[in-house]
Amino acid sequence: MSEASKIFLAKSTIKSADLEHRRTINYNIGKYNAVVPQGKLQFAHTELARKKAKLRKWDAIENLDKYLEHFERQISSRGAKVLWAENGQQAVDAIVNICKEKNCKTVVKSKSMTTEEIHLNKFLEENGIESIETDLGEYIQQLDGEPPYHIVTPAMHKSKEDVAKLFANKLGTDPKLTPQELTLVARNILRKKYIEAEVGITGANFIIGDIGAIAVTENEGNARLSCAFPKTHIVLVGIEKMIPSITDLALFWPLLSTFGTGQKLTVYSSIICGPRQAGETDGPEEMFVILLDNNRTEILKNTAQRESLYCIRCGACLNACPVYKNIGGHSYGATYSGPIGSVITPHLQGLDEYKHLSYASSLCGNCTEVCPVNIGIHQLLLNNRKEAVENGLSNLSERYAWKAWKLASLSRKMMNLGNGDFKNKMVNGMFKGWAKHRDNLHFSKKTFNQMWKEKRGNS
Repeated sequence: MSEASKIFLAKSTIKSADLEHRRTINYNIGKYNAVVPQGKLQFAHTELARKKAKLRKWDAIENLDKYLEHFERQISSRGAKVLWAENGQQAVDAIVNICKEKNCKTVVKSKSMTTEEIHLNKFLEENGIESIETDLGEYIQQLDGEPPYHIVTPAMHKSKEDVAKLFANKLGTDPKLTPQELTLVARNILRKKYIEAEVGITGANFIIGDIGAIAVTENEGNARLSCAFPKTHIVLVGIEKMIPSITDLALFWPLLSTFGTGQKLTVYSSIICGPRQAGETDGPEEMFVILLDNNRTEILKNTAQRESLYCIRCGACLNACPVYKNIGGHSYGATYSGPIGSVITPHLQGLDEYKHLSYASSLCGNCTEVCPVNIGIHQLLLNNRKEAVENGLSNLSERYAWKAWKLASLSRKMMNLGNGDFKNKMVNGMFKGWAKHRDNLHFSKKTFNQMWKEKRGNS
């Protein structure tokens, strides 16, 4: 058992037994799930929209090399500098070097799971650069020294009382402040940082292939301020975020907001085509776009798992997953949690260390049902399990157990040996580890063979 697996079991056991934690996250998830059906009404045919989105992402991923090269040519022609990062370290080094060249002391950063993936804040701080999260949920998590809890809602596990207490401890505010007052406190602090910061860093929801631009959608306006106020704008984005055309945004933006939060459209949607152009009055003087691989091309090569690159990070599968709703985001021990995280993390961070996440699923298929891009998530989880076994990553006792089970299942004589009580004692005694987190196996008192003979005899 890997170290990551041991940590996962320990954390998930604790969190699943924490009734207050489960109440909080289910309450917050429930608010989203309650309005999603209303948001879907904007689509004349929801299933047709999902199928079309999947086809557009299929086109983008199958022709990713061509779209990425065209994107680079287009955005470079308007003055942006495109950098290619094979892994997280290359991306971090590039960002730190840019910041040092600009004598940067403060960075304002909008919500970005990709920057979390490469642990950017940690490296910036190690180099004497203050990195401030400007998304309210991310800012709360940064104050508390925690990573994001949820792909869309970073502080979902915290109640308003938790946030008030945190602000009182970290910022010296009144612990009885209302959510509105707490928001104003954060806003006043962050506004000063926007003005002070030499560099702004954002992610991107989509890379637009045909026009060479990035698309960012948000509810607070912090991303727009992060890229407009500082003189230098850095975009860090995974290569899989590609969509073929700007016209595709008419489909993807509503799908992302509706399936994630129930909104028809998020409040602030921006298309950024480069740095400030001649005659323009605002925007950064320089723009850098860092295209991150970090094992995404390994998923691309894996035809059985390639579909996972269609993900648009809406968080719908997390909100639907019965496992996530019981153990929470931090139990996964990875940047990306929930069903889609369980699919991609073993490939991004190593199947040998993170294969256990693919077993953290009931395989109910609810994740697949709610995915706006129609990804067969539960099938991909099964593919991961299959790949782990084929790569010899199952332990010796497990392999022998399944061989014995197969041998017995293929032999009618062996299956007919003994009654149900005998089999229950023998099998559950041999596989005690199985019942540690599961119910014991229960054999029928009579074999199928016996019941069949009795039925035929009575006919």
